[in-house]
Amino acid sequence: MQNSDVIWQKVDTKRERFIALSDRVWGMPETCYTEVRSVAEHVAELKAQGFRITENVAGIPTAVIGEAGEGGPVIAFLGEYDALPGLSQESGVAEHRPLPGNGNGHGCGHNLLGSASLLAATAVKDWLAETGTPGRVRYYGCPAEEGGAAKVFMVRDGAFDDVDIAITWHPFGFNEVAEALSLANTRIDFTFHGRASHAAASPHLGRSALDSVELMNVGVNYMREHMPSDARIHYAMIDGGGIAPNVVQARAKVRYVVRAMDRLAMQELVERVKDCARGAALMSGTEVEIEILSAVSNLLGNTPLEQAMRAAMERLGPPVWDEADRAFAREIQATLSEGDLRSAYRRAGIPLRRDQPLHDDLIPLDAKPVPMIGSTDVGDVSWVVPTVQAHAAVFAVGTPLHSWQLVAQGKMPLAHKGMVYVSKVMAATGVTALEDHGLIERAKADLRARTAETPYACPIPLEVDPPIKAMGGVLA
Repeated sequence: MQNSDVIWQKVDTKRERFIALSDRVWGMPETCYTEVRSVAEHVAELKAQGFRITENVAGIPTAVIGEAGEGGPVIAFLGEYDALPGLSQESGVAEHRPLPGNGNGHGCGHNLLGSASLLAATAVKDWLAETGTPGRVRYYGCPAEEGGAAKVFMVRDGAFDDVDIAITWHPFGFNEVAEALSLANTRIDFTFHGRASHAAASPHLGRSALDSVELMNVGVNYMREHMPSDARIHYAMIDGGGIAPNVVQARAKVRYVVRAMDRLAMQELVERVKDCARGAALMSGTEVEIEILSAVSNLLGNTPLEQAMRAAMERLGPPVWDEADRAFAREIQATLSEGDLRSAYRRAGIPLRRDQPLHDDLIPLDAKPVPMIGSTDVGDVSWVVPTVQAHAAVFAVGTPLHSWQLVAQGKMPLAHKGMVYVSKVMAATGVTALEDHGLIERAKADLRARTAETPYACPIPLEVDPPIKAMGGVLA
């Protein structure tokens, strides 16, 4: 029996425990840095499985590391468990039906993400113990991926310094080794301080902080013609200065996200956005306070690890769906637009298929995807540790990320099957690395080559702490 078969059996042996973990986390959706109950569930499972546990990683109360094994290489599995605000949804219902409560929902599938990664880490732990193979496996429970950049603070704090390779995944509509493509970004708060006054009787005595925000937005909008076409800048009003139009607003706050294809290009844009804020303050007679909340680097690929993960996927084959899975997926697709479906297939680089509500194949190696790029704090891990990421089908093709439709599917049997499938892919990739130290050395050489000209530099200033209070529960 090949070791891949053995590790897959170990995943299957404990699949029900981790499906239950995923469902429990689905039922307690907690956002950016507030994942107290979710991390407690992961810690309890780490203890039950016999991992050595380190809590409060990098000073973050909802970050945890579990380790098992002795000596040898260190293989990391990255998990997440944060939810999103405003996406509450009843499970298994193909219509928008929010649940009572805080309004949060797992609209990016992180309940599945963390559970699958911990299942893979547990299977490798059991394999190490059974075979006596030298090596350590670690599960990194990472909060606040949605806007909080927790992994960046963990990298900066040295949590990954002795890791040899890192393995992770993300819920998706297709099965593939994920292309290492993401945007670097920075999240910044601009708080303008002006002077209150009666807007009718003495407007000349007031200095409007709200005017400052509007002037800044105009300035940034004029930047858009003069920046790289693949960069992105967007914003949200955090504090408009109050609800009384007859009072000159003395304080207003706007939050910006600045994205670009790499860290250096992103940082150049950040400085230009800051200049727009300073100019707006000068024009309006106010003062501006600039606070960086978080930042992430772009992803780096790793060819040797990607080849190893692809080989594991091909040996395993795609997940197997039944008619009940497909029937519910069709119900979900009926709530989507034609654009949602076409966009999904363009992103995958394969021809549109209306007869395939769930992806039951692997994306071909010769696919020609059209990039649709977001950001992730996995990027910073990939600059310091050789990193590989899978995409696995756990929802109907065309389902947008960050949608109620995804939440509705998050604890259905189809999601569980995709979660177990990707656990097997990740576990097999980890075992391959533990057996073939040459793979680890090739992966490290690949990373050295990619960073030779531009070494890693943390995109978050040293004086900036994890924005636990500033961003807790707020989507940035």
